[in-house]
Amino acid sequence: MSDIFDCRDEAQLLAGLRHARRSIARGELVVLPTDTVYGVAADAFSPAAVASLLAAKGRGRQSPPPVLVSGAPMLAALVSEVPEPIERLIGEFWPGGLTIVLPSQPSLAWDLGETYGTVAVRMPDNRVTLDLIQDAGPLAVSSANLTGRPAATSVLEAERMLRSSVKVYLDDGPSSTGVASTIIDATALARRDKDARVRVLRVGAVSTERLRELLGDSLESAAFESGATA
Repeated sequence: MSDIFDCRDEAQLLAGLRHARRSIARGELVVLPTDTVYGVAADAFSPAAVASLLAAKGRGRQSPPPVLVSGAPMLAALVSEVPEPIERLIGEFWPGGLTIVLPSQPSLAWDLGETYGTVAVRMPDNRVTLDLIQDAGPLAVSSANLTGRPAATSVLEAERMLRSSVKVYLDDGPSSTGVASTIIDATALARRDKDARVRVLRVGAVSTERLRELLGDSLESAAFESGATA
């Protein structure tokens, strides 16, 4: 049976975070709020938990989930390099709706799916989820919905789709925007490929115009769409 906690109530917030930490440690799934849409989360370092997350959404290993972090220090532990232009983006847009794909640390013992040596990382702007990440560590998180259906912007929408596949639901009210994060791929820049550019994989909460203000010619002209993520 799933547990739902209203995190707008201080007593339920504390209880919800405690239950969520325990569930994550046991390899179970948790639905949590972000500043974009609701996400379904698992321990990023538990291959079985990540597999459960993908199964709950009806997705395969070819669609690895992004990882949510609590800030730049946690990011540095997960990726091999953060180029200076990306540091500028982090300073401007984190916490917030920007997901960044970078080469992952090769020494990490995790299995997010078919990542080809990369990881998509974001720092969400939500107090509940940041508190959970600080206690539980990096979380593999994808939008809280079944594949092919709209991303949930409330706990009730998420619960209707994911039901008992999730152990704990953390309710922080309707999502503030309901707009999924923008995703950029900075792996070529991090690997210092010749004529490397940052690619926009999906336009979302952060506009291409704002990215170009900070990246200039380091941003590719074309933008592409991809599947939803928190």
